[in-house]
Amino acid sequence: MSLTIGVEGPVATLTVDRAAKRNAMTRAMWAAVPGLLAEVVDDVRVLLVTGAGPSFCAGADIGELLGGDDPADPMAGLRADNLAAQAAIRTFPHPTVAVVRGHCIGGGVELAASCDLRFADDTAVFGVTPARIGVVYPPAPTKALVDLVGPATTKWLLFSGELLDAATALRVGLVDEVHTADRLEARAQEFAAVLASRSALTQRATKEVVAALTAGLDAEPVAARGFRETIASGELAEGVAAFAERRPPRFPWDGIPQS
Repeated sequence: MSLTIGVEGPVATLTVDRAAKRNAMTRAMWAAVPGLLAEVVDDVRVLLVTGAGPSFCAGADIGELLGGDDPADPMAGLRADNLAAQAAIRTFPHPTVAVVRGHCIGGGVELAASCDLRFADDTAVFGVTPARIGVVYPPAPTKALVDLVGPATTKWLLFSGELLDAATALRVGLVDEVHTADRLEARAQEFAAVLASRSALTQRATKEVVAALTAGLDAEPVAARGFRETIASGELAEGVAAFAERRPPRFPWDGIPQS
């Protein structure tokens, strides 16, 4: 399958591991993503998404694009699995961070854009290439790009299929941080530890509120539910007590205080 997930403490890492193909995603790999995330969702606080070797993900496996059973739409099955994988990452209830090095092209950008945040090293290159092969990009990943970089840069990427280097990706908002190649992994792990130490309910509510706002929905009921949950769970009381006592908070994690 060439897709693995590992857990270390509160951090899960989903790794695309098909280095001989620059981690290009097959249909089976796309289809496996929701199940893999479901296996760890109750046991972790943070998800990192990365690629094995020098590349993050060079996109979908081109050899499978026309392999479907319907001659009128041979990409239908692949597209459905691809979109389900993106949705599973987008709706993962904990913070998600793409850790990008080398090629992040096509489906790789879809994986990265589905995450909440993106950290890259200075070898990273980004491109969205449907115009090179005549594919119409679906609305969900198009909206993800619009939300990140705006309509004009989204059109530039989709019209041209040209590549952006890491510095340009940072400038246009496609990535959040850029580090040297020897620093990226340590920075990602450090930041994951920070995220794992914060209020899980605050993070979950933030994801839901931002999703509602970007979808043009009323976010007030979502925020109100979050307010009630932080009070009922004791997270708010613990946060206030920790601040007053000048100590790190010990927020509950599935009802079990963190050490």
